Amino acid sequence: MALKVVHVMEVPSLHQVPETPSAAALLPRAAARGFVVLGHRGKGMNALESADLRMRAVKENSLLSFNRAALFPIDFVEFDVQVTKDDCPIIFHDDIILTEDSGKILEKHVTDLYLEEFLSYGPQREPGKVGKSLLRKTDDGRVLKWNVDDDDSLCTLQEAFEKIDSRLGFNIELKFIDHKVYLARDLTHALEAVLKVVYEHANGRPIIFSTFQPDAAQLLRKLQTVYPVFFLTTGGTETSDDVRRNSLDEAIKLCLASGLQGIVSDVKGVFRNPSAVSSIKASNLSLLTYGHLNNVPEAVYMQHLMGIDGVIVDLVEEITEAVSDFITPTSVAEEHEGLSDAVVEARQVKVRARPNFSQRELSFLLKLIPELVQH
Repeated sequence: MALKVVHVMEVPSLHQVPETPSAAALLPRAAARGFVVLGHRGKGMNALESADLRMRAVKENSLLSFNRAALFPIDFVEFDVQVTKDDCPIIFHDDIILTEDSGKILEKHVTDLYLEEFLSYGPQREPGKVGKSLLRKTDDGRVLKWNVDDDDSLCTLQEAFEKIDSRLGFNIELKFIDHKVYLARDLTHALEAVLKVVYEHANGRPIIFSTFQPDAAQLLRKLQTVYPVFFLTTGGTETSDDVRRNSLDEAIKLCLASGLQGIVSDVKGVFRNPSAVSSIKASNLSLLTYGHLNNVPEAVYMQHLMGIDGVIVDLVEEITEAVSDFITPTSVAEEHEGLSDAVVEARQVKVRARPNFSQRELSFLLKLIPELVQH
């Protein structure tokens, strides 16, 4: 079924809403280095078919994963929020939830479940209680057992606010089914359920909203002006019937017309069209990226040089270490104060080892990258 959209009218334009801070400005640490690192679904997504054991170390989108990510110098955790049939915002990525019963694979839309049924899948917190098996469908259609090294129960948005360090920011991705027609009132109902939890439990926590659903992004900006709203896009790496989702240029238009604060793009979309970064910056918008390339330190460093504001990553430990290596301290004296000579020398070696591109070399790389990421 082709994607259909219901355009939301009378969304406030940029001059009608107060300015809200960019992603980097929301946290002192991120503001100091001008670059944001976000943990994807906590300490990283689960790729059950991957040979990389790190991709199934801990259950994604769980309290355990969020708190594991918080052990490293990240700024935000990114996670996916949907709303159950009884209006409870829960954290889960996939549209469909799968289980096995008497040898049969059963599947339901997450948003068709009541909260109690949703929480009955997977590990249970109540001692002695056994939950329904939890399966997952891969991109190529295979159904696998959702086995990870460290499992955890499914959780709600409220629990995330209550049980994760308040200094850690939340990038709340609002999930909607791609091939479904949404009326404005249905989108509003779901968004208001999420906002109710946020208003009651945020307590000053830095928050960014994001969504692939253009009408939901517009509506959310109309419903509130407290938190930044970012538009998620594949940046032209995939094609949708909704033209607003098909390029970075269209994403810029949507943001400017609707008073949104930024764009979250597939990093391949940015690398294929690096000139869009200048257009985004000239439009006074923030730019974050997601995608497998963000698990490669060199690709992250390149984005830092390009002026991109931050990256959503799966390999939290490795990428935060790499970022700490290539971000130049604002004050060398302050950075070295109280450190031994050996530690200072080690840090200086890291700085010397950091790639130092000339403007000519950087221009060459920007021209070369679109060719490298075509496949």
